[in-house]
Parts: sequence; structure tokens; C-alpha cells
Amino acid sequence: MNLETRLRSAAMRRLSSAGFQQLTRQRARLGRRLTRQPPAVHYFHQVDDPYSHLAVQRLDTLRATYALPFVAHLVSHPDASFLGNSEHYGPWARNDAASIASAYQVTFPANHRTPALADVAAANDELAGHLTSSDFAHNAAVVGEALWSGAALEGAHTGDAGRFAVARGNALRHKLGHYLGGMFYFDGEWYWGIDRLRLLEQRLIDEGYAGRAVEITTPQPTALDTTVIDAQHVLLEYFPSLRSPYTAVGHPHVLSLIKRSGVTVKLRPVMPMLMRGVPAPRAKQRYIMMDAGREGRACGNPFGNIVDPFGEPVKRAFARFPAALAMGKGMEFITAYLDAAWVRGVDISTEAGLREVAANADIQWNELVQAEDTEWTTLLDENLSEMLSAGLWGVPSFRVSGGRLDEPFACWGQDRIWRVENEIANRA
Repeated sequence: MNLETRLRSAAMRRLSSAGFQQLTRQRARLGRRLTRQPPAVHYFHQVDDPYSHLAVQRLDTLRATYALPFVAHLVSHPDASFLGNSEHYGPWARNDAASIASAYQVTFPANHRTPALADVAAANDELAGHLTSSDFAHNAAVVGEALWSGAALEGAHTGDAGRFAVARGNALRHKLGHYLGGMFYFDGEWYWGIDRLRLLEQRLIDEGYAGRAVEITTPQPTALDTTVIDAQHVLLEYFPSLRSPYTAVGHPHVLSLIKRSGVTVKLRPVMPMLMRGVPAPRAKQRYIMMDAGREGRACGNPFGNIVDPFGEPVKRAFARFPAALAMGKGMEFITAYLDAAWVRGVDISTEAGLREVAANADIQWNELVQAEDTEWTTLLDENLSEMLSAGLWGVPSFRVSGGRLDEPFACWGQDRIWRVENEIANRA
């Protein structure tokens, strides 16, 4: 393992560790106490962010449940470099929000549209005067419903109040180390939108802010039962990546879903995002590793001794993948590699490490080498093309087709596996 890989791997292990999470919390708590600031959750609302519209609908429930302030701020759209694919991000986010809203017992307009810049400014002006009032969440939901559905926004708009409020919110968000809207911040940690409220709530309960025994008010939706259906006529296309922390966290759950449902699977691995030119500024990389590590611990798939497979190690592994796939061992190969790189600390940059991966996938190394396909890049390019054609660019991604429904359904993220399972159940 070369020095660069060692340093990257050490940084990833540290950022994703429970120890670093605790240290981050302790530092933030100490800093707050030294400045005599009371504990508070900060919520950053972006009026033209679909996930903010979902999250703000849970804000009053959070305020009623936990004994600390929830302080609202207005922020603007992040820089394009933080969005992965700025061209497709907006349509994907709107469709995704509409897809998950009802399961979280919130709403998003079915006939949603892209808000005009003038309407965004008007919405910020409308909400700026409510930031410190108890009716902020209600007004934000009403304004958001109008904004996303294309209805006229009522009320007077000065043109300055919203702009100044957004500038203040942006400055605080940047100071605290983030870039997205729909984010909650509490004593050193960030929680993304409605999907991470369960983790924020669990922390508030653990630290005594619930005041009494309560259940999490915004749990992750429970998937439909697929153990009683026959889903063989439904196709699940699964797009993982060997270097994706979210793929590593979600992969065991994907395997369980496949086993439960009996869905037909087409495995379509793709190159890591950074290796295909998708931008990821340092702040985003830092948050992803911290969040993925926290997610892994929460769902029972914690990271172990990470060895970062960036660059040549990934290419060498993918050069073996078509042969493994031809042997009927494609999923086993991906599973063994993710386990080696993200849990067991196998040096996958060496031939010895790849031999261990093959052995754990029940593949004879000599057979794998002899059958090596020099056109593996063509296969991965085809997979990437299919993923992009579905309006997706991140991993893990999923596309479900067939069964009783005509139109395919596509989504991405390990926190959408429940939604994938629901789609399979609805089609079976």
C-alpha cells in the first residue's frame, strides 16, 4: 500500500469513527459553554429546496417534543460543485421528495414546478419576518406549497428583508461547516433533512432533552412485506460502486431485500464518482464520511479498518469483475470486495488482497485471471450510461421495472432501500 493510500485510508477511518463523532460533539459543546450559549438545534431552510419543504413540516412536532429551542435560518441554493450533477439535481430532488413525502406523513405537490428566481426572493421576504416567531414552520409550509405548485405568493415583499436574512443564514451555515439547505445542526453534528431526523431525535433523547420516555417522531418509513410475494417477474437494476461509503453501508440491506423478495437482479457496478469527474469539495467529502460512518453504526453495518480503494485498486478489481459475473459470482465478488475494503482492512491494492477477495467470493484465482476481460471498461461505461439515462449519478442507485406497472422507477441512496422494496411489492 503506497503512502497516499495509507494517508487517505487513515483520514477516512478517523472521520467515520465513533470516537471522532464524540470528539466533535465534545468540542462543540465546550465552545458553546465557553461563550455562554444555551443548547439549541439550528435549522437551515432553503425555500427552493424540496427537502427543506419536507423537513419544515416536522419542525413544530420537534419543538413540541424536545425541551430546547429550534432556531430557524434562511439560506440560499448551494454552489453547483456541491450538487454532483447540477443539471439533473433539481428535477431529481423534486421527484424524490414527491416519492417519499407520504411515507413520512408530509406533503409535496404532485404537479410541482421549478420556482422562478423572483418567486424565491418573494418567499424569502415573506418568511424573513417569521424566523423568530412560533408560526415560522406553518408559514414556511404554506409558502412552500404555493412556491412549488406555482400559486401566487400573498403578502408584501420589501426585497431586502429576505436577502439580508439569507446572507446571515449563509454565513452561519458556512461558519459551522456545511453547504446544503434542509439541514439541522446540533452541537457539532449535521443532520440532512427528514431522512436524518431519526438520528437527531435519538441523540436528543439520549442527552435528556425529551424530558420523558418518547418514541422518535420521524422514523424511517417501514417497507412493505415482500416475503409473501413472488417478485421474479420484477427487475431490480442495482448500481453499486466499490469506493462508495453509502454503497458499503447499504449493501447488506440490498442483499437481504433480494433474498426476501426473490426479485430478479441485474448487477450494474459503476466507477466511483470522483474517478469519473463528479466534483466533491472538501466540505462535502468530510460530511459524507462522517454521515456514512454514523449511518453504518445506526443500521448495524459499521465500518471497520477502511482501506481506500481509490484509483488503480478499483480498476484492477473491475478488470476481474466481468469474469466473476460470467461465473455467476458477480454479486459475491462485489460483496467480498466491499467487506475487504470497508470492514476487514484487507490491502486491496495488492494481488494478495484481490486473491483474498476472490477466495471469500468462492472463486478460484487462477480461473479468474485466465478469464480476465480486457474490455471491462466497456461494461462499466454501459452501466454508467444506463444510470445517467435514469436521471441518476450517485451511488448506490436503483431502477425497478416490470411487473404490474409500465413505467420504471429509479432512485439513489442507501436511505431509499425501503422505497425500492415498496416499489417491488407494488409491482409484484
